[in-house]
Amino acid sequence: MEEKFNRLVFIPIAAVLFLMVGYQYVCPADSNTCYFRSDEKGLFQRYSSGFELVYTEADEDLPSKITSKFNFTERDLDRHVDFSIRGDDVMVFLHIQKTGGTTFGRHLVKNIQLEQPCDCMPGQRKCTCHRPGRAESWLFSRFSTGWSCGLHADWTELTSCVPVVMNKRDKKSAQKNKRNFYYITMLRDPVSRYLSEWKHVQRGATWKTALHMCDGRPPTQDELPACYSGEDWTGVPLADFMSCPSNLANNRQVRMLADLSLVGCYNMSTVSELERGRVLLASAKANLRNMAFYGLTEFQRKTQYLFERTFGLRFIRAFTQINSTRAASVGISEKVRWRIEGLNALDVELYEYAKELFLQRYQYNRQRQHREERLRRWRERQQRQRLHRTYLAEMWRLGGGGGGGGGAGPGEEEQAKGLEEVATTEDYSSQVVRW
Repeated sequence: MEEKFNRLVFIPIAAVLFLMVGYQYVCPADSNTCYFRSDEKGLFQRYSSGFELVYTEADEDLPSKITSKFNFTERDLDRHVDFSIRGDDVMVFLHIQKTGGTTFGRHLVKNIQLEQPCDCMPGQRKCTCHRPGRAESWLFSRFSTGWSCGLHADWTELTSCVPVVMNKRDKKSAQKNKRNFYYITMLRDPVSRYLSEWKHVQRGATWKTALHMCDGRPPTQDELPACYSGEDWTGVPLADFMSCPSNLANNRQVRMLADLSLVGCYNMSTVSELERGRVLLASAKANLRNMAFYGLTEFQRKTQYLFERTFGLRFIRAFTQINSTRAASVGISEKVRWRIEGLNALDVELYEYAKELFLQRYQYNRQRQHREERLRRWRERQQRQRLHRTYLAEMWRLGGGGGGGGGAGPGEEEQAKGLEEVATTEDYSSQVVRW
């Protein structure tokens, strides 16, 4: 009689424990899964029409639904690189002037969590970025290999120069060693970038040592005449800066990302100006879209996030958004702004394209990451529930429920059936995942 009473008491206690533990699986303490306040704000919001991901940042607003002007495929949005830092892969940074490339370049050599961090000696501009256990560089950039292909080399120069330089540095044969070169870059709002370059040139910058190699030769003086006489263009007014037709600041981002050999390099007589612009813009868009990664100066945190997702690397410190730049301090009229936009019409269209692709890639990756996290939590719950059911079965057996001592009475069978139904319902509901 006493043994039967103990078994009857054990069943409801076990059922209560099961429900309490099950609730913790579905609604963990550090989760908002079962938090029903409608006025709470967070990274993710749930709508009655289903589950939709909305990500917002305090300093960088991203609309929940981006109005798409371009037809990007899933392949365009899904950028993931199996970058082998221990193998022969090389990351190539195409540094466009006044796009925040110096800051990003320093992140690459000083701020990435690596098995063998780059060796940056005080007082030296270049760092040694070797692969683990090998005296070979995995990074081609200003702060690692220097300007090995020329000062601020563009896409046309880098794609023909980098493989030769890196194979020579590492003493490798191009025929025997097929290497992956992953190109990355940074872009910036064209008007801000143009004004920043003007202020930089006004302070004495020239970049006159840049090679501008294309089809095996630099441009002639007739093909690329100088905008100034003398050593530099110090103190140049904005009006004069805009008036030089051969100023490389005009549409610089398109020119540096396009394949210049498609339009006869710097020879303007090969095709009409309209056709030249159309070909260069199409080439720049294609090259940018097919690059392993690019970031936008105006979206530092999103740039960091997409780089980490693309390469599977992590930065040590978070990127910071700095809006108080020299370009931001320049006050210009609407007429001057329109003039700058006209001079940089190709860059304006490229940036519009790049910005939409960038934000769509960001939203795609956030949604994918959230699905991965939900799936991981669901699998963990499944595993915990299996272990818990095994534990309950063992407790039931030790309590006499599974013994052969005379069998269970009618009341005990009903309670055991009820407990089994509770377990089955919990097991089924935990498998329903709404995406």
